[in-house]
Amino acid sequence: MDFLIAVHDALLDWAIHGLTRASAWQVVVFTLVVTHITIAAVTIFLHRSQAHRALDLGPIPSHFFRFWLWMTTGMVTKQWVAIHRKHHAKCETEEDPHSPVTRGIKTVMLRGSELYRAEAKNEDTLARYSHGVPDDWIERHLYSRYSALGVSLMLIIDVALFGALGATVWAVQMAWIPLWAAGVINGVGHYWGYRNFEALDASTNVSPWGLIVGGEELHNNHHTYPTSAKFSVKPYEFDIGWGYIRALEMLGWAKVRKVAPQIKQGDIKPVADKDTLEGLIAHRYEVMARYAKQLKSVCAMELERLKAAGQEHSKQWQQLKVAQRWLHRDSDRIPASYLALIADARAAHPALDKLVLMREELRALWTRTNVSAEQLVAELQAWCAKAESSGIAELKAFALGLRTVRA
Repeated sequence: MDFLIAVHDALLDWAIHGLTRASAWQVVVFTLVVTHITIAAVTIFLHRSQAHRALDLGPIPSHFFRFWLWMTTGMVTKQWVAIHRKHHAKCETEEDPHSPVTRGIKTVMLRGSELYRAEAKNEDTLARYSHGVPDDWIERHLYSRYSALGVSLMLIIDVALFGALGATVWAVQMAWIPLWAAGVINGVGHYWGYRNFEALDASTNVSPWGLIVGGEELHNNHHTYPTSAKFSVKPYEFDIGWGYIRALEMLGWAKVRKVAPQIKQGDIKPVADKDTLEGLIAHRYEVMARYAKQLKSVCAMELERLKAAGQEHSKQWQQLKVAQRWLHRDSDRIPASYLALIADARAAHPALDKLVLMREELRALWTRTNVSAEQLVAELQAWCAKAESSGIAELKAFALGLRTVRA
């Protein structure tokens, strides 16, 4: 009888405390470590290596990441890669699997995992966008076939280590990717933040410090240069995922294939030439981001003028506030409810209208494919001359800066 009581007490103690008898803070540290490894596996293996081929991974990290994701997420590589590639191909359209522009920020934030599961059942998506993913024996017979088995094994391990509290650890692990990747990055990363580049979609950098989500916070940078293995581009930005990739490179376990080009600048040339044109085309997203800053600067100056005149609550003030928020974006990216206000702001402020019109003229230099390089250089020179004589200080400064760009 004493033996049975002892066994009962031991089992009860294990059920409560687990094999490790870890304290609360130790459990928290363990949870943060394992969820961070999962984030690293998603950004390095699934995203940068598999979806975009930005780097090649050796067999050791590749198999580790596949096994780890099988246990901690249950996600199938083929499905994740296909859905993400479709997101880039159809970004901000009705066919985008998880765009807050078309589906609403609340839907993507709260139901991101549901959107993922629904798209994972789309056989056309899988057939069209999943080429090149692992298709070996273990992928076909274990990881893809029994995706639920891995997360079940993780639950057993967590409970064995921490007892009843292990179930909570497991629940956090299961919610980590849906919360941060499917919710925050796919949602907030296309809704709020700063933009280094005027990419064609609504992508934003959520934070300049890519720590919590492995560097994925730098989402605008990624959408501008999707095949870059490094997401940070500015001196003040940090991509922890890139740090891990460099460590893997030093171990001989990874090989970077591509990183984002850095804009080159020199002295102001007397006139724009072929080198200037090539530099403009190569760095067009950053150049257009600089142009956007000039637009915002003119809006800010006009707002200051209205404020000094005591017109902070006027209709014109409201129009300019909307223009400051949206005028630098392409018209098809501006909410329909704001288009009339922006049109009125342009009509009331000729400098703004001039800046928008000349932006479209500048963009034509790299969107027209039926014009010779010599003609494009001549048009670029004419554009710079027109900008410098426009009487708009911000436009003149931009044109002078444009003549410093190198290929």
